[in-house]
Amino acid sequence: MEHVSLDGVIQHENGDGFAHANWTTPYRTPAGLAAVVEAYGSRFDLLLGRRTYDAWATFWPAAGASPMANGLNAATKYVVTHRPESLAWGPAEGLTGDIVAGIQGIKATDGPDLIVCGSSTLTTLLLEQGLADEVVLLVYPVLLGRGKRFFSDEADARELAFVSSQATSTGVLLNTYRHVGALRS
Repeated sequence: MEHVSLDGVIQHENGDGFAHANWTTPYRTPAGLAAVVEAYGSRFDLLLGRRTYDAWATFWPAAGASPMANGLNAATKYVVTHRPESLAWGPAEGLTGDIVAGIQGIKATDGPDLIVCGSSTLTTLLLEQGLADEVVLLVYPVLLGRGKRFFSDEADARELAFVSSQATSTGVLLNTYRHVGALRS
């Protein structure tokens, strides 16, 4: 699940010459939040890269009670990291070593849905390895020109099947796709 501009940018923080932090803020609505909370579901776990985990760990534990904060704080966070001992925002488990095997092990359990947010490096890996069941994109009506992109230039071509779409009053589209596999020629 990712918030993305029309030109594929997912970056939300300043740095590296990116001057458009918080570009999603003008498009947020209560109805949009309700759609995102519904897309997450009532029970889920998170798969996060270390940078996303660290950024969220500074915000969500102190965000106060809300359906979104409560769900994120309660979720088990599986974090790809070289420093698993420093995962203070829990419940959390570090994934080290063979990341693909670790994710396959998590997916083989009868647990809640596993959601990836941010963590664009993981997204490419999940799609390439056939470990992503769905892709949910919240597409904002903006062009940012530069910034970190959802899919890297190194990602293999993939086919996705359309599942559904919702639109908010501010023009944000919540598009859901099912992962099919490698692009057929």
